[in-house]
Amino acid sequence: MIKIANRIKQLRFEKGISQDTFFIDTDIHIARIESGKSNITVNTLSTICDYLGISLTDFFKEI
Repeated sequence: MIKIANRIKQLRFEKGISQDTFFIDTDIHIARIESGKSNITVNTLSTICDYLGISLTDFFKEI
């Protein structure tokens, strides 16, 4: 989970998106996910990847 959380955080920083903006746009509480303490579904990860403009395949290439 930590690797996935760190990858999400990295991508969000690269896009210059705040946690608040992420939540407003997606209704996903990204802070809990990025802390690595919250398990997420594949569906949620897919939504996150769509929002960040990356495919699931590319997301996992960097992990």
